[in-house]
Amino acid sequence: MSLTRLRDFLDTESVKYVVISHSLAYTAGGIAALLHIPGRELAKTVIVKIDGTLAMAVVSASQHVDLNLLKHAAGAQQVVLASEDEFKTVFPDCETGAMPPFGNLYGMRVFVDESLKKDKEIAFNAGSHRELVRLAWDDFVRLVQPRIIHLAAENITETAA
Repeated sequence: MSLTRLRDFLDTESVKYVVISHSLAYTAGGIAALLHIPGRELAKTVIVKIDGTLAMAVVSASQHVDLNLLKHAAGAQQVVLASEDEFKTVFPDCETGAMPPFGNLYGMRVFVDESLKKDKEIAFNAGSHRELVRLAWDDFVRLVQPRIIHLAAENITETAA
């Protein structure tokens, strides 16, 4: 799969970004280790269903989404993890599990953990398990307009640099 859709969008918006190619890795923690960056500096996109509607929850690679925190912040009755079967057709240009956190390109709300705003840049999968995009945090927020909240559970394991 390619990052054409994302790249076209970023280019149209005149955003400066870097594409980092890497060997095949399927988990955010694996990518962080492969690229020798701390897991807290790499964002991962988790697809959830909020009252039956698909949405993105974005946390660092070293965190998990706390569904109860998200439920409370969204004012929802129910928040559950979406299954691959429920969302894979929504991302025809992405490999399953490598969706970029640009819900605006897919008609989804985006919730981002507040810890990610600590860095001036954000890095994330770009639609494949071999490419990462890094861009300025401020550009990400301006383009995606995510809801920035506390939604991460306590840190799991920190990936060594």
